[in-house]
Amino acid sequence: MNISNHRRTRDRVITVLTYLAMTFVLLLPFALFIGLAAKSELLFRDNSLGQLLFSSQWRPSSGEFGFKPFIVGSLYVTLIAMLISAPICFLSAIHITQYAPRKAAKIVVTAIDILAGIPSVVYGVWGMVFVVPWLGRIAASLGIQSNGYSILAGGVVLSIMVIPFILNILMEIYRTIPKELTEVSLSLGATRWETIRDVLNRKALPGILAAFGFGFARAFGETMAVLMVVGNVVMIPSGLFDPGYPLPALIANSFGELGSIPEIESALMFAALILLVVVLVFNATLRWLIIRVEKY
Repeated sequence: MNISNHRRTRDRVITVLTYLAMTFVLLLPFALFIGLAAKSELLFRDNSLGQLLFSSQWRPSSGEFGFKPFIVGSLYVTLIAMLISAPICFLSAIHITQYAPRKAAKIVVTAIDILAGIPSVVYGVWGMVFVVPWLGRIAASLGIQSNGYSILAGGVVLSIMVIPFILNILMEIYRTIPKELTEVSLSLGATRWETIRDVLNRKALPGILAAFGFGFARAFGETMAVLMVVGNVVMIPSGLFDPGYPLPALIANSFGELGSIPEIESALMFAALILLVVVLVFNATLRWLIIRVEKY
């Protein structure tokens, strides 16, 4: 009887602990949102939400806090990174899991793990030393005046950074697909590529969308590497070789020396709030899309 009571007590304790852990995870986004919103309250005393989001004037000393250049810069750099990394990750995942010999796949997976563990500042230095001068020469050959520090440089460096993250997720998705699906399709006369295109990709589509969504969220909030190559000029880029100023770079550059000024601290908290809201909205929309795809 005592042993039975002990086991029941232990089960209750474990149930309560798991429930508390789950509750903490669910409440964490709300806690972040409430905390950032409270710290941003000072900014709304003299500025409307429309002025903050759609104004291009950034003059903190004059009380003008227009976040449009930073939002546009973040979106441009992230979209460039995803346009470069998405097809590379998608095709690489297919080759590694469906075509590559096992030994070769192990070597590639090891290389991916190494890339995933490299600090972002190393990518930033690599971008400054190689990517920026290379893009500067390309711009000069095209008759474009640019020193290479641009949203394109930020997008290229960022794409290299998110490739290991997205690729690892995609490989796991393809590995979880039952082998029986491939065997049945091949036995019915389909080629290897037809099986991948019409069977495996269809089965993996929700996971593929989720992988790209996580990659977008990761890229949108990346700071150090992008900060080092994007130029950090407060302007709305009109071309790929124009400099930009993403939101994470604004926070990283300004918080140390200007964060003690209440208005600027509030503005930086609002910048962090924008990042959080964009990621939450994007993930919610992506989750809705995944649910719709799974029904068909």
